[in-house]
Amino acid sequence: MTKRLTEVAKKAGVSEATVSRVLNGRDGVSEATRTAVLTALDVLGYERPTKLRGERARLVGLVLPELQNPIFPALAEVVTGTLAQRGYTPALCARTIGGVSEMDYVEMLLDHQVSGVIFAGGSYALADARHDHYRRLTDRGLPVVLVNAGVDELGFPRVSTDDAVAVEQAYGHLRSLGHERIGMVLGPEGHVPSRRKLNAMIQAAGWGDDDAECVERSSFSMEGARVAATKLVERGVTGIICASDVLALGTIRAARRLGRSVPTDVSVVGFDDSAFMTCTDPPLTTVRQPIETMGQAAVDLLVTQIEGAGVLHDELLFEPELVVRGSTAPAPGR
Repeated sequence: MTKRLTEVAKKAGVSEATVSRVLNGRDGVSEATRTAVLTALDVLGYERPTKLRGERARLVGLVLPELQNPIFPALAEVVTGTLAQRGYTPALCARTIGGVSEMDYVEMLLDHQVSGVIFAGGSYALADARHDHYRRLTDRGLPVVLVNAGVDELGFPRVSTDDAVAVEQAYGHLRSLGHERIGMVLGPEGHVPSRRKLNAMIQAAGWGDDDAECVERSSFSMEGARVAATKLVERGVTGIICASDVLALGTIRAARRLGRSVPTDVSVVGFDDSAFMTCTDPPLTTVRQPIETMGQAAVDLLVTQIEGAGVLHDELLFEPELVVRGSTAPAPGR
């Protein structure tokens, strides 16, 4: 008990006596201090006293699929900063290989009486994944917001980049450079944002059944992209649109291992405009997600739900921006 009081007091920035008064339900403590103590208790993983368990902390979970892709730390920075400005404490949950699963994180967040959860890049974006843990949140009536496209039947508010516009921008850019043989490196078959990008490409390029060989799928890793892109380059593709910057970097590596030059022989377009893409060799042409605007919008949607002002079930689509750098050039022979 003494250790718990000391840790909670340090975390909340108050005295141990104040922590004791809050935990025992005594008067003489301001509401702000009381909230700080209860939030510290939740963050440190200590169980609340029985009489306080019915109250939700001003604690919000942010669940990410990884931190290796720079786009997710960038989103986390925006979301956590915006939550703090709104008076909420963020609890960052990032999955790792062989570590805690998204389902386990949901259970942990429920145990800590969070006020709501923001998900980015979770299994909600995979049509063939299990979604039971999301339905648990629905059953609890817990406010939830998803960042980027997910399966429709979950019914949560979504804040997404407009994948159709992203593909139109990337395809139009490559066509303007004279590329006629254009391919795509996308995420897994059931990945909803990748499905949207493919549908947009079919519309923009007028693809038919014969163009299926212009699409390869990959896990969201450089190694997976290298395997996928190698097939496209060997088939004579000269322009490649990728579903993430990480996939684009793997694609550049594939081209070089085949003895091709980027962008002289093969032009590559990424998606995200994550950190350090200006520092790659060559600097990456990519479609920028408006992460700051989207992160702020996700927090606004969540706080609106928490405060009982209603739920917007529509998907908010944000327009991306093509950023032209050194990984694209006129098609060979132009």
